[in-house]
Amino acid sequence: MAKQKIVQEYYTGERALFQAEDLEIYDTVFDDGESPLKESRNITVRNSLFRWKYPFWYAENVDIESCTFFEMARAGIWYTKKLRMKDVIVEAPKMFRRCTGLDIEHVSFPDAKETFWNCCDIKLKNIEAKGDYFAMNSSDMEISGLSLVGNYSFDGVKNVTVRDSRLISKDAFWNAENVTIYDSFITGEYIGWNSKNVTLINCTVESLQGFCYMDNVVLKNCRTINTTRSFEYSTVDAEVINRIDSVVNPAGGIIRAAEIAELDMSDPKIDKTKTKIVITGEKAE
Repeated sequence: MAKQKIVQEYYTGERALFQAEDLEIYDTVFDDGESPLKESRNITVRNSLFRWKYPFWYAENVDIESCTFFEMARAGIWYTKKLRMKDVIVEAPKMFRRCTGLDIEHVSFPDAKETFWNCCDIKLKNIEAKGDYFAMNSSDMEISGLSLVGNYSFDGVKNVTVRDSRLISKDAFWNAENVTIYDSFITGEYIGWNSKNVTLINCTVESLQGFCYMDNVVLKNCRTINTTRSFEYSTVDAEVINRIDSVVNPAGGIIRAAEIAELDMSDPKIDKTKTKIVITGEKAE
């Protein structure tokens, strides 16, 4: 069944296309009026503008490309299944919540606070985002080329892979589980607290009190910059190819580094015999 085409229309008013099905929408403006495509199915949207709140709630099979969501299109996509978005600017905060099956590529989120909350089955590729509490409690995420500026990101996530990304984020990956990060840069205080099964491979990290209170944190071929009071009360398997500025009271495992400027294992709560320290003396260029 061919989709009906809508071209160069201008919609206002609440639920303008409520329960719409099998539509192709081109060069159209959705202005003042909530929930224009609520409960919609099998919708393709190209070169269109969304200016008001809640455009896609409880929708399914949505394909959005070369569109713009303005600031008042806040809380725009909630409770939606199977959505693709490419080459889009999303100015609106709180964009995705309790969605499943998201494929998001080359999208800019200049106000990404509280975006991607409680979502699952997510692919993010070449994303720019700025905002706090990004991706809270989401799961089954595949991420590549993410540039994020925003604190408290990835709190409570599970089953996440991150590649080739740059994160400026205090308190990133708290309460997380089963996270693997490749070839990325992370800077921010208190990275990874209360998380388990977190692995970093070929990454660079800068963090005050990073990797504390963690169960099975692994660093492979990583660098640290200005990383102090690290690994406190954590079980760890770390291979750091330059200097760690300080390590404090790890709970167990092995830490290999070219140098550890300050090592403190004086806390009576820990058994220092459970942690092996290996100084390689081989500093990476």
